[in-house]
Amino acid sequence: MLVKEYRICMPLTTEEYRVGQLYTISKHSHQESEKGEGVEVVRNEPHEDPVHGPGQFTEKRVHLSSKLPSWARAVTPRIFYITEKAWNYYPYTITGDSRPLSPQCSFLPKFSIYIETKYEDNCGDSENIFHSNKILGDHEVSFLDIAFDEIPERYYRSLEDPRFFSSAKTGRGPLREGWRQHTKPIMCSYKLVTVKFEVWGLQTRVEQFVHKVIRDILLIGHRQAFTWVDEWCGMTMEEVRQYERETQEATNEIIGLVAPTISVSEVGHPTATHSAPASAPSTPLSDEAPDFLAPPKARPRKKSAPETLTLPALRERASAE
Repeated sequence: MLVKEYRICMPLTTEEYRVGQLYTISKHSHQESEKGEGVEVVRNEPHEDPVHGPGQFTEKRVHLSSKLPSWARAVTPRIFYITEKAWNYYPYTITGDSRPLSPQCSFLPKFSIYIETKYEDNCGDSENIFHSNKILGDHEVSFLDIAFDEIPERYYRSLEDPRFFSSAKTGRGPLREGWRQHTKPIMCSYKLVTVKFEVWGLQTRVEQFVHKVIRDILLIGHRQAFTWVDEWCGMTMEEVRQYERETQEATNEIIGLVAPTISVSEVGHPTATHSAPASAPSTPLSDEAPDFLAPPKARPRKKSAPETLTLPALRERASAE
């Protein structure tokens, strides 16, 4: 088990980020989706927690077959996805599952990711925000800088570089060296990430690889949330939820999956006895042994989606303004 805490600051308030996060996730998922790949939204519905109150439950299938490294593709079936379940009680969210009775996959029998997130209006200086005395073992704390930390070259977009971006609506940016110490407003996303892969000979390699992927995703997603601020700034929660629904429908249509040959067992909602309900990246299950194939042949990728995704409902609202 490898536990790390990530702290990512943004030149936003937590209330602003609540809208920006929903917009960014929806738009990014749409841009990254292609035929048979990307993020498919299975469920997105309100959920009530006895401790945290009203929130939103989402279940997504993240299709990964062609995005895995060669050494991982060699031990996974041709049709491969993980199920991501999340409970959002903003400013507190949970993604993942640590329950021992969760569905297990025959080729990844002991793999789990658990992410606990808290958002605060500060520069990341809150100590022991996750009450580390309840965490088994020590964990590393990493500050991620959306402006100056490196991201994989294939994900770099000059228009999404906070060092050069300036918001026309808010006047924020570009971000300079040391921006966290003098920028107002500022908020921080605290994420405690636990990755567990209990397979002898592969544990360290897989757990480190997953943390590297999560780090890159966090940096890219938060860079986009800030540099897309002029697109979502001013939207109400009702408007961003409508955008989310319409974009999810468009994304699912792009993925256009044929009925998968590998099914996923259902996992129930967290029970009322859980103050922090767990969720479960699970992997597809099958009654028969998976059909292991060689890495898929390379295929041409779709061209990138436009920088701004305008859906009919938003287009009409923009015209009215």
